[in-house]
Amino acid sequence: MAFALYIHWPFCLAKCPYCDFNSHVREGIDAGEWQQALLADMAHEAAPTGGQELSSIFFGGGTPSLMPPALVAALIEAASRHWRFAEDIEITLEANPSSVEAANFASLAGAGINRVSLGLQALDDKALAFLGRLHNASEGLAALDVAQRHFARVSFDLIYARPEHTPELWDAELARALSFGTGHLSLYQLTIEPGTRFATLVREGRFTPLDDDMAGDLFALTRERTAAAGLPAYEISNHARPGEESRHNLVYWRYQDYAGIGPGAHGRRGGFATVRHRKPENFLKAVAAQHHGIAEIRELGIREQAAEAILMGLRLGEGIAPAALAKRFGLAETDLIDPAKRAFYQSQGLLTQHGERLIVTDAGMPLLDGLLGELVPAGLVAA
Repeated sequence: MAFALYIHWPFCLAKCPYCDFNSHVREGIDAGEWQQALLADMAHEAAPTGGQELSSIFFGGGTPSLMPPALVAALIEAASRHWRFAEDIEITLEANPSSVEAANFASLAGAGINRVSLGLQALDDKALAFLGRLHNASEGLAALDVAQRHFARVSFDLIYARPEHTPELWDAELARALSFGTGHLSLYQLTIEPGTRFATLVREGRFTPLDDDMAGDLFALTRERTAAAGLPAYEISNHARPGEESRHNLVYWRYQDYAGIGPGAHGRRGGFATVRHRKPENFLKAVAAQHHGIAEIRELGIREQAAEAILMGLRLGEGIAPAALAKRFGLAETDLIDPAKRAFYQSQGLLTQHGERLIVTDAGMPLLDGLLGELVPAGLVAA
């Protein structure tokens, strides 16, 4: 099974809407102190997992593309000593599409990054302003151009189903996105989550969300256009040329083990869930006292693991193999999937069976949350 490493860099060097770590803005950062702390945290995770083949490293968090390249290189080198690198290891860095960050791309590529995930969000200024982005469209596309010159693999994301987003508008925007030739796209529907800025705007009547039927039409259009361009959906919101799928995210979706280091990082390894101290100062204090930044470690019950594996796996175009999961967790297939509901939704064309694999169809994917609530027995989810 694949194993992955997630490295969370919590700092934003300017207040921004890209993440929820605005309280972690710092004018100056002691790179040496953070290197020592992150290396110690990594060594702690390597103790129970070292020697495994590492398929991917992912640098995420606040503004990881502004990490000192020497620190990035030191972390990659240390990881190579703790784990066996896969021959084609994927080393991804999240980046915001600003000119300041793009200026760092060459040095980051030299440090060992071979894939970048760029948060474009939209391709026109009006949409970017609505989404609260700090960059404009031309700056974002300039950053994309720099990324494509420096990294072997590039992905970027867009948000659709925005207010007044029509199939014609999204078709044109998507065609433009596909014309840039990246091997991976993350295409997310705008969702209105409670407690967010968008929820406040809706409550105040400042915009009306797109209705479900129109959002469904845009979802279908997205899958049709990306498949025709050779980037079919391999996950509900992710599209790639064959072989360019995000190996790191596949570890999550296939419910394989990963270690998380750095403030606020989560991990799943060996049947345990780990959570690091979120606040940077608390993380540093914890590492100084106990040589790692873990705030909580919890053993996961077998049924909880099985439920998580199903909930993650059915997001994928490849679906899940219920018999293999039942064997993995020592449960019966009927403990994992309600057989009557499974038969019903197959008859409705929302599920299909390919060999041993149970797959949510294109018609079922827009209804995925509801399907999961029906298919997975309540006793398994509540375990």
